[in-house]
Amino acid sequence: MLQTISDLGYLKYYDKKILMRVDFNVSLSNGVIGEDYRIRMTIPTIEYLIKSGAKLILMSHLGRPTHPDSNYSLKPVAKRLSEIIPIHKVRFATDCVGSDVRKTIDEMQMGDITLLENLRFHKEEETNDPEFSKQLASLAEIYVNDTFSTAHRRHASTYGAAKLFDIRVAGLNVKREVEYLSMIRENPVKPFTFVIGGVKIKDKIGALENLLPKADKVLIGGAAAYTFLKAKGMKTGNSPIDNEYLPWITKALSRYREKILLPLDHLVLPYSISAVDSSSSSSLSASLVKADIPEGMIGYDIGAETMQQYSTEISRNKDGTIFWNGPMGLFEIGLFANGTINIAKSMALAFWRGSKTLIGGGDTLESMKRAGVSEREVSHVSTGGGATLRFLAGDEMPGIDILDKD
Repeated sequence: MLQTISDLGYLKYYDKKILMRVDFNVSLSNGVIGEDYRIRMTIPTIEYLIKSGAKLILMSHLGRPTHPDSNYSLKPVAKRLSEIIPIHKVRFATDCVGSDVRKTIDEMQMGDITLLENLRFHKEEETNDPEFSKQLASLAEIYVNDTFSTAHRRHASTYGAAKLFDIRVAGLNVKREVEYLSMIRENPVKPFTFVIGGVKIKDKIGALENLLPKADKVLIGGAAAYTFLKAKGMKTGNSPIDNEYLPWITKALSRYREKILLPLDHLVLPYSISAVDSSSSSSLSASLVKADIPEGMIGYDIGAETMQQYSTEISRNKDGTIFWNGPMGLFEIGLFANGTINIAKSMALAFWRGSKTLIGGGDTLESMKRAGVSEREVSHVSTGGGATLRFLAGDEMPGIDILDKD
């Protein structure tokens, strides 16, 4: 069993410096934070530790900068955190290692919080550099990991620094993630419905391979569906196909054909667009086609008949488990958002009817927001994205494996 902060008790953290890896990789535009769900998910762990009298040092990455860049600074995140927990002092360090950082930490009082600057301002973070790991580890006495989304990476902050601590435990968010996802991976409450969308088949193959035998129904949408349809012998027009995985999908369809549901109709356009074209989306006019997608056409969302079929399947799942990863279409553009919004609302209804409903992936969380569905209307929202799928596939998770076990 994974050892967590609560297993050690409050006294273990009294007047101790705690280095805690969090996921504050939020959407940020001109210094303004969009969705702050990932910040809010860490609050239970933060409050547990500061109420214990700890001096809490938080570290995270934001975006993918290749060098220090004010557009990717975590300073706005420190401000948002101080607004969420105003009774505690939140400091911001302008770097994550070095003498200035150490000075800031030395000035901390029990119950104070310091957020370090973006870890990815140092290339040594992603290379798991031993010296950088050592510098991070020297800042504190106990290590806590409360970010599941980076647990599949062997980075300095998630692995290299962690292994230098005598005490390295999981936060409450990571505990919740592991418990829910372990249930899905190992023994999902039946009936089990797996809803999968998004674009990249290769990111989902491992999870599909592991979960297909356990699932009662698998509903497939998004761009991923076109490769399945092609493998089934359907015409997919100019829709994106991942030819590398056609052989695997062909075998999966042969073995699990009765479980796998594919779109019956599609919203299509005769040309390629992307989410960045949303400013001109009001002038778009899509066609609805059933079965085969004509040559020259590209699918961008599931149609009304598919929405009805998928909603019915989700509704039938009473007192079971439903896991959803990936949008049903190009939901960033309103014309192609209906399929994804329909699934989000169906998930909420299933939750209120007693099913265990879990969603994973940043796009899926954003689509819930667009549908007006609160995270309180599902059993669990995984912050993992790629890490969630890797965990469900049974892959190695260095950021989890390095933590202490009972």
